[in-house]
Amino acid sequence: MQGQSAHPAARDGRVGRSGGDPVRLCHRPQPGAAWRRGPRSSRRRGPLGRPRLRRGRCPMTTVPPADLLDGVGGWGVMATAAGAFRLRPVRLPDDLPLLSGWMNDPAVAEFWHLDGPSRIIEEHLRVQLDGDGRSVPCLGVLGGRAMSYWEVYRADLDPLARHYPARPHDTGIHLLLGPADTRGRGLGSLLLRALADRVLRVRPACDQVVAEPDIRNLPSVAAFGRAGFRRTVELQLPDKRAVLMVRRRIRPTAGALRTP
Repeated sequence: MQGQSAHPAARDGRVGRSGGDPVRLCHRPQPGAAWRRGPRSSRRRGPLGRPRLRRGRCPMTTVPPADLLDGVGGWGVMATAAGAFRLRPVRLPDDLPLLSGWMNDPAVAEFWHLDGPSRIIEEHLRVQLDGDGRSVPCLGVLGGRAMSYWEVYRADLDPLARHYPARPHDTGIHLLLGPADTRGRGLGSLLLRALADRVLRVRPACDQVVAEPDIRNLPSVAAFGRAGFRRTVELQLPDKRAVLMVRRRIRPTAGALRTP
């Protein structure tokens, strides 16, 4: 199963702020959703053959500095039927050879479009790592083996929020399984379920976990469904037709809390 990239370089990057200064969140396309990347022949390309990062003017909103995803690197180990699983934020340059190899697999490149020289995936990662924290690129480690790549992002702060009724703190997920021997075994749905459970546990302000796989990516859509995500609506996004998959928090009703 392959997901889609949450952070195409075709979209404007994020500019992080340090120290005690407020973070300036720019409501223009930000890393966090796969659908910004159009057909390769139609993209404006920069010196590395990648779409240029455009940084035009836009309205700005000031928010206090904070960890926008509640410390993804500290979410801990998740027990699964396939073994202990955890997310570990990407480290550059150490993780670059592994990720570049995965992205150059044709089955992955079909949806992620990050194949080619390692500089391409490095640029893609740095847009996130140097940003304001609304997206965190991670390696998924299962049984001690790095075997998947994840992008966990604030969907409510992403342009995707313009296309569905987003709620504050919505968390978006994108996934690719790296080694070919990890695919077609049900691992995608197993890990998606474990991670969605953990998101809803460690992020109490988050009411739903969302994804927007390409409608053509049937294995990805099916894996989200098996992981407890509900297929809601189809979205015509700027560069793809997508399916909005949603895993909602189940909150007890007032009647359920009453003691007989």
